[in-house]
Parts: sequence; structure tokens; C-alpha cells
Amino acid sequence: MSISPNFTSVLSKDWEINFTQCAPNGFLKYTDLCNILQLTAAAHSEVGGISFTDMQEFDQAWVLSRMRVEISKLPKWGDTVTVKTWINSLENSRSVRALEMHVNGEKIVGSETFWAVFNTEKRRPEGLALPFDHFELYPNTKATVHGFSKINLDHDKEIVFEKTVFLSDLDIVNHVNNVKYLEWCLDLADENLILNQKIESFEMNFLKELSLKDKVLIHETISESKTVFSITKGDKTSFALQLNWK
Repeated sequence: MSISPNFTSVLSKDWEINFTQCAPNGFLKYTDLCNILQLTAAAHSEVGGISFTDMQEFDQAWVLSRMRVEISKLPKWGDTVTVKTWINSLENSRSVRALEMHVNGEKIVGSETFWAVFNTEKRRPEGLALPFDHFELYPNTKATVHGFSKINLDHDKEIVFEKTVFLSDLDIVNHVNNVKYLEWCLDLADENLILNQKIESFEMNFLKELSLKDKVLIHETISESKTVFSITKGDKTSFALQLNWK
């Protein structure tokens, strides 16, 4: 493990929004928003000595379990955004991390994320094998108005798509990348919600991993001011997404 001499418990990193990250309206895609947030979290873990490379010495990796994103507006092509991140809690096999995105000093996005330590050989959670006491924790400094929650799936839902997991859907941990779930669902959502920036917040629950060639069903339920998607394999739910819109 190598802790950078530049390590700080709160990290800020700048990103320039390029055209490949933007939707047809010129604003950042929600999927690329999540990618930028997660890349910032990864950068902080790297300077803090708990990165994927460090953890792979023990066959471990961080995997996302829950994520809430609150959005006042999206950045556009050419903007430089500053993403700030810190850790609310870190113990044993799990961690809660906060992230904020700013443009010209204005906060436009807040996110709360829940991560679990995952053994990539045994395919199950376990305690973090690396020391982390050098991280100062900020349990009372929140990036969102509301915390992440368990999405309610106890309602009638309609099957809207069948999907087979392809190689391009997998990440370095050899399961479906968390942003891919979001991409699959947003491709089935009302495009006006996306193009007109009607989504005020969204939550994601990652429940069971999916692997190459798995066959899944995508379900949708639309109610007043929200849309819920779920992805199932057999009789088990692998993923849930709730879009809250105005």
C-alpha cells in the first residue's frame, strides 16, 4: 500500500466536459455524470492507498451497493466541473462516501454512495484488508438532502425489455458495470425527462451481480412524479432504479 504525500481526507478534482459525454441537448449524460463521480472516488482511493490495485493484492475491490444523486442542473459541453469528495463512514466491509459537483463555485449535484468490499475470487463481501485510519471521517457533512434508501418494488410492474449480458457490459471486476444498469433503464425512459432535465434525483440499488450471457428482464412502473425500473434474473432482482422527476 502506498499513501500519496499529497493525500488529504477531502479531495477536489477538476474535469472538463467533452462532447462524447453529452446528450443531444448538449448537457452531460446522467451515465457520464455517474462515471465522473465514481472516477473521483477512485482518485481519492488511489492517493489514500485503498485503490483497486492496492486491494487486488488481497483479491478485493470496492463495489457500489447504493447510490443517490440529487441534481439542480447539469453541466454542459465545455464546462469545467469541480468534484469534491469525502468519506462519511468507513468500517470493516463498507463505506459511505459523499460527492459534490460544482460549476463556477455553484453546487449543482450532490451524491451519497454506499460501497462494499468484495472478494473478487470468492465473489462475496468481506472486511477490508488494508489500513484506513489515516482517513478523517465526516459523518455529519452530507452532500445530499436525503440519504440513499431501499427502493420499494412492491407494486405492479410491466416487462418492457429483455436483455442478454454482453462482454461490453462487464467491468474489471468481471460483472456488469454499475453505470450499465443505469444506461439500460434510461434507454427505456421517456426521452423528454432526460432532454428537458426533468429528473431532480435518482436512486440506484445494486442487489445481485450479473455475469456474461445472463438473461434478464427489465420492468417499469410509472406513478405520479416517479418512475421505477427493476432488472430481474429468474425470480431474483439484481438492480432497482428510481427516477424522481418534476
